[in-house]
Amino acid sequence: MSAIEFHFEDFETGRVFALASAKVTAEAIIAFASEFDPQPMHLSEEAGKASILGGLSASGWHTASLFMRMMYDGWLSRSSSEGSPGIEYMEWKKPVLAGDTLSGRSTVIEARTLRSKPGIGLVKFLHEVENQRGEVVMRGENPIMMRLRAPASEVPACG
Repeated sequence: MSAIEFHFEDFETGRVFALASAKVTAEAIIAFASEFDPQPMHLSEEAGKASILGGLSASGWHTASLFMRMMYDGWLSRSSSEGSPGIEYMEWKKPVLAGDTLSGRSTVIEARTLRSKPGIGLVKFLHEVENQRGEVVMRGENPIMMRLRAPASEVPACG
């Protein structure tokens, strides 16, 4: 586990955090699909080419899993995260194909402390994952609970 670098106070609206990159291989696409989403376009190049996706493509859920790892490696592992109450939305905008390299960012769109959980703030993010051509392949929003660096009594609460 990494040392904590980012507490609630570090998540100002508009701040951008880079995601780590991830190379998507045919083997990983097929392995994930075989276990979790065995639709033909995720299991073979031929079926993928015959589909509207244009080639062997990662399941959207595989893309979401890759994003989670990219976020963890990019910045979440160094944060005071206490988890998330859920995902507000997730969109798969373009196919993720074998051979793609993904990167992206998490942008703070809102941050507030919680009266119901002293010492915790809720940070809402817009996440965007792109392929090597700069095309957004996944977009989503979700809040993440973060511990405060300062005692709760020093930070005004709302919510």
